[in-house]
Amino acid sequence: MGEIVYFSSRSGNTHRFVQSLGLHAVRVPRLETEPFPEVSRPYVLITPTYADGEGRKSVPRQVIRFLNAPERRGLLRGVIASGNRNFGANFALAGDVVAQKCGVPVLYKFELAGTDADVARVKQGLMEFWKN
Repeated sequence: MGEIVYFSSRSGNTHRFVQSLGLHAVRVPRLETEPFPEVSRPYVLITPTYADGEGRKSVPRQVIRFLNAPERRGLLRGVIASGNRNFGANFALAGDVVAQKCGVPVLYKFELAGTDADVARVKQGLMEFWKN
């Protein structure tokens, strides 16, 4: 099975979701002064969405910086995004942006910290994704 790499803001919603999965995961640091984790295996990225009302700046800056390194970007196999349904068409937009720019599929979208059903679907989906 591949790895999970995730970013979570101060709200901690994405962190809580990843913890609920009970799978090994490495976190992209919130602070720009902290080093990025070493990634040597294919991974799925889990990221929140930060879009304004127009959908601008949807991908967190630290995620962009992490993916700007070709060796890390090359190991990305899929993206899972969170968001807030109040943003309508821009819900979990970071997943669409990363998928388009990196040529990987959006595997799932969930709201805020996700539900128990979201956790179960993602866990099962990741197991099947890594089998293929």
